[in-house]
Amino acid sequence: MTEKNIAPYGSWKSPITSEMIVAGTVSLSEIALDGDDIYWIEGRAAERGRNCIVRCSPDGTISDLTPPDFNARTTVNEYGGGAYSVHAGVVYFSNFSDQHLYRQTADDAPQPITASEKLRYADGVIDDRRNRMIAVREDHTLSDHDCANTIVSIDLDGDQGGKVIVAGNDFYASPRLSPDGRRLVWLTWNHPNLPWDGTELWLAEIDDDGGLGEPRLIAGGVSESIFQPEWSPDGRLHFVSDRTGWWNLYRYDNGQTEALLPMQAEFGMPQWVFRMSTYGFASADLLVCAFNEQGNWQMGLLDTHTRQLERINTPYTEINSLRVAGNRALFCGGSPTEVLSVVQLDLTTRATTVLRRANALEIDRGYLSIPETIEFPTAGQLTAFAFFYAPRNRDYEAPAGEKPPLIVISHGGPTSAATTTLKLSIQYWTSHGLGVLDVNYGGSTGYGRAYRERLNGNWGIVDVEDCINGASYMVEQGKADLERLIIRGGSAGGYTTLAALTFRDYFKAGASYYGISDLELLEQDCHKFEARYNHSLLGPYPESKELYKTRSPVHFTERLSCPIILFQGLEDKVVPPNQSEMLYAAAKAKGLPVAYIPFAGEAHGFRQAANIKRSLDGELYFYSRVFGFDADVQIDREFIERFHNFPVG
Repeated sequence: MTEKNIAPYGSWKSPITSEMIVAGTVSLSEIALDGDDIYWIEGRAAERGRNCIVRCSPDGTISDLTPPDFNARTTVNEYGGGAYSVHAGVVYFSNFSDQHLYRQTADDAPQPITASEKLRYADGVIDDRRNRMIAVREDHTLSDHDCANTIVSIDLDGDQGGKVIVAGNDFYASPRLSPDGRRLVWLTWNHPNLPWDGTELWLAEIDDDGGLGEPRLIAGGVSESIFQPEWSPDGRLHFVSDRTGWWNLYRYDNGQTEALLPMQAEFGMPQWVFRMSTYGFASADLLVCAFNEQGNWQMGLLDTHTRQLERINTPYTEINSLRVAGNRALFCGGSPTEVLSVVQLDLTTRATTVLRRANALEIDRGYLSIPETIEFPTAGQLTAFAFFYAPRNRDYEAPAGEKPPLIVISHGGPTSAATTTLKLSIQYWTSHGLGVLDVNYGGSTGYGRAYRERLNGNWGIVDVEDCINGASYMVEQGKADLERLIIRGGSAGGYTTLAALTFRDYFKAGASYYGISDLELLEQDCHKFEARYNHSLLGPYPESKELYKTRSPVHFTERLSCPIILFQGLEDKVVPPNQSEMLYAAAKAKGLPVAYIPFAGEAHGFRQAANIKRSLDGELYFYSRVFGFDADVQIDREFIERFHNFPVG
């Protein structure tokens, strides 16, 4: 056995480099089935974040469909999703640059269907009986902040913008046609709710002329979240509801609603984007489903007649975009040792086949840290959850007695969750000799509605307490150095990071990616989808104006006492750049070690390979400057010149 090198934590040389992470990595989403063909979207950092629709033919041939000068991405609700539909070999997609809908047949060039750049479309379903698409439309004709959301009918031969068939509420999603084409269901909700707070499921008959009859409410309300309405092959309506406190499966048939499988498990997830899916039908009475228990996803086969669930053993702990046809199920799946992949499950043999991995890299497992599920005590005599990744590199060990730095990750959302899928961005840290604690603080999903609602009124408190208590727990376990605790996060996780560094003197360094520093400014300058998000997380505005100020880190920069680095996309419409710029100016004026790294051409979440690489390496370099270890990273002079108030050297 080769003798290991002895070197301080953080200074280890790792084969998991930023170049490796960005060069061959794609994001995978939005699986669709059309006959024997399988489709999905690849987000390619190496192509400046372009989304490409990919087809896998029955013989296994994988080919790009979206031409290089097109980007299959919609910006409805800003976060998008549901960017394309496919029917009988024809692909219909939204193009990012102009938000027009396009039709693409075989290898022909895409042809526009719609014409206005002020109209955006998502979540379309093809009504071939009437040669139309039924889709969610977002109308920005008046302004970006006062856009109108509706469900429209679009002529597939060409349409200026579509005909409105459902309107009157703030938001719509999931228009779904019954198999006989005679009924339409959809989801809707109004401010101040977001879809995980409360939605309504409506149904209407379709008239002979394609219009809708009198709609009727099937399920949902202001405090019941409905997820993924879906028709079985024999025309019975199914959906997921959290009416019991857990997102469980239900069926509506002959005017009656019945629970199919009551469990303390989540069959739904927060609808940040369109066309999310956790179940599908192998036959009229056989349903393939994915469900989350204590933060990890599993798969099952539910006989809806006998109500018996057969658990299907797979290696995957994250499962999404589940689609089913006949004896096969397709999904995006990942595990602690496997990156997210497009996976096909044979329902007869239970064999799984990987069709596409997020990257094709083969990494020696001696460099991989396997997450440990952690449940730890937190405020209010409650417990919270996290995944702990110990430093791991087969070539190195630390000097005797040294404890590692610990990076505490506060995920975005905040209504979201950390998963255990292999993420090279986490392995980058652990293979360089830093521990990672990925926290599912109160407010996260996967643990029931009560856990999700812990954050209501308590944003900036519960999340911060859970991140601190998680770190403290790891210190008590002897797995982290109390003097080298770091917190990092993006978007809402960036806010938790900034709040922790401002209102509590516990962490020794922090990294914020497009984090929120001024909650009142966010309230006044936020896109429609999240315009009332803070009303549940904090309180109604302007009635709670003072609370918004007291929870905003930018007003209390005098309390900052440790170094901080800020990364920001200059095209960000969700968290505008001035949020980071104000905090940077205040920290710099105070004399704190601080760096501000802006990226032109990036919005909310970095998509371009060069910028992802630069931010990863820059963050490691930042930690090396703070804690005094030699990082195995090369940083350009222009980047270093953005560091202020650091000791020379």
